Amino acid sequence: MAVLGASRKPSKVGYAFVANLLKSEFKGTIVPVNPEAREILGLKCYRSLEEFGGKIDLSIIVVPPRFVKDAVQASANAGAKQVIIITAGFKEVGAEGAQEEAEIAQLCRSLGMRLMGPNCLGVLNTQHQMNATFAPALPPRGGISLISQSGALCVAILDWASKQKLGMGKVFSIGNKADLNEADFLQALTEDQETAVVACYLESITEGNRFLRIAEEAASLKPVVVLKVGVTSAGAKAASSHTGSLAGADIAYGAAFRRSGIIRAENFEALFDYALAFATQPLPQGNRVAVITNAGGPGIMAADSAEMCGLKMVSPSEATKAKLQEFLPAAASFNNPIDVLGDAEPDRYVKSFELAQADENIDAIVVVVTPQNMTAPLQLAEQLAASHQGKKPLLTTFMGGNDVELAKERLMALGIPNYPSPDRAMGALRAMCDYNAWRRRPPRIVTRFPVNRRRVDRVLQMHLRTGQFQMGEVEAKEVLRAYNFNVLDGNLARTADEAVEIAERIGYPLVLKISSPDIIHKSDFGGVRLNLVNAEQVRDAFDLMMLRIQGHAPTACIRGAFVERMGQRGREVILGMTRDPQFGPMLMFGLGGIFVEVMKDVTFHLAPITAEEAMQMLKGTRSYALLEGARGQAPVDLLAVAGALQRISQLATDYEEISELDINPFIVGPVGMQPYVADARMTLAAAGEMK
Repeated sequence: MAVLGASRKPSKVGYAFVANLLKSEFKGTIVPVNPEAREILGLKCYRSLEEFGGKIDLSIIVVPPRFVKDAVQASANAGAKQVIIITAGFKEVGAEGAQEEAEIAQLCRSLGMRLMGPNCLGVLNTQHQMNATFAPALPPRGGISLISQSGALCVAILDWASKQKLGMGKVFSIGNKADLNEADFLQALTEDQETAVVACYLESITEGNRFLRIAEEAASLKPVVVLKVGVTSAGAKAASSHTGSLAGADIAYGAAFRRSGIIRAENFEALFDYALAFATQPLPQGNRVAVITNAGGPGIMAADSAEMCGLKMVSPSEATKAKLQEFLPAAASFNNPIDVLGDAEPDRYVKSFELAQADENIDAIVVVVTPQNMTAPLQLAEQLAASHQGKKPLLTTFMGGNDVELAKERLMALGIPNYPSPDRAMGALRAMCDYNAWRRRPPRIVTRFPVNRRRVDRVLQMHLRTGQFQMGEVEAKEVLRAYNFNVLDGNLARTADEAVEIAERIGYPLVLKISSPDIIHKSDFGGVRLNLVNAEQVRDAFDLMMLRIQGHAPTACIRGAFVERMGQRGREVILGMTRDPQFGPMLMFGLGGIFVEVMKDVTFHLAPITAEEAMQMLKGTRSYALLEGARGQAPVDLLAVAGALQRISQLATDYEEISELDINPFIVGPVGMQPYVADARMTLAAAGEMK
């Protein structure tokens, strides 16, 4: 391993690399390179790799930016197939640096080398006793591996892990990702037998679909926990649909992570709370949790946290309760939480734990301890670990400071995760339950419906050929009709006479709606008239609508008015799609009206979706109970709505030209009533905007 830019000065990064490799007792050959030095930390230093004369496997480059290209070429000449560029001052500082970085990446490709960085911390591999970073702390060997886009955060994590004696495997600081990115390292860690859990700190994802494909493969074998930060708007231009305006980049990442089985951490603490639980404990078979405590208050805190996390606080079986009553004081609680009282010595705790561990009603156990006079925390920690059979997860919360410090250290050494508060323990347990549920999901079978693609091709080509990227109700409904959506009879009228003619042909009662690519919310401009029952009303409504629109939106392009037969009354829902730049088509579902306009009660899912995932979208809204028929409301045909979402999914995956779609409202009623599209609009992408 060559260090180009090695230094004799302890204040320099080049010194830290040589020192850390020696301190970690790296068994390979270390080749310091510095034209001005003959020896560094007892190692012979070479003026150049040519002077060294041998072959190297890996080159670590810490020279100033202007010398990096020469260092890369020298590394290739010496046989290196991998190079880590620690040096900063490239893409992160501006356009000139970005250009220089791109040229370095191209040089590496031309030389057949893989590049990590630039602007990174380096790589740590405890299995090989290799600390090729400039972070001084070296954590013990363990099963948690880390991919981080922030070098500074890596330093903090390694320092924290070293203090906590948290076992780490590999740590990759990926920096600017000029070549190798998070997907590459995730794939490597998926194949790594030493890694039990992958933790990631990411500010961006370079190749969205590739990352998700690799993440899904990884999650099927081992947990992947991601802390994603730096989320901003998904697109630079304003969205032209409800779906687009509600679907920010964070929504897209959330949907992508759920699809691929990634466990998303809400903050830095959760990242390692979750990773620690996954690395040390078996997965729970269900979400039924028992709490054992020696204090009422912390027990209530634990019960509240469990409920807020969606876990079930179940009572022990009657047989377990009877056995608890044999040795617990009469004042103890035999339900859940199991309160062993403040004077409990370790034996009382451990017996209760052993009974809960054997109870088939219980899937996981959280032990909460406050350091009272009789507690003996260190002894309790050792006895709990010795009694744990490893079939159900055991998480602990030894609350306090100095009195429990040795116990917490002992728990970590014995492979029992401890958390400073019950809510963090329950959060970790919830993550384990969510992951296990994803692992047990049924096979994904995406239904393909018979459709008329020729009709859709004709409509889309006409719009794209003429540069019309906003598709109004008339053409949008024609596309949806080709995908077997129920669209009511109607047609576009350009004059009042045409409106009357269409009305007489399709029959009354009717709806009249303005047709304009510039007007999204028709009713806000007086652009909707309902329940027209004769020719006179149709004519009057048309003339008045055109007059009002001219006053409210004088610059809008008016194509006419859409005359349509009125459908049955039903529940209004909104179905939509927007195309995320990283992850592709993303579907939206929500109730119409105030639920989407004000409450933004909507759910998202990446396309393509299965029938089960479509139903999950419905159940994911807070107002789902209304669809089921709560509080006297009539239930709606949920399968019909789920089927409509699957058809949109197919349309979105068939046609990347469609960037946004709203069906708003989609009217659905009870089983037996055929739902229909009341209004729709689409936005098309120009050729250069399509991925």
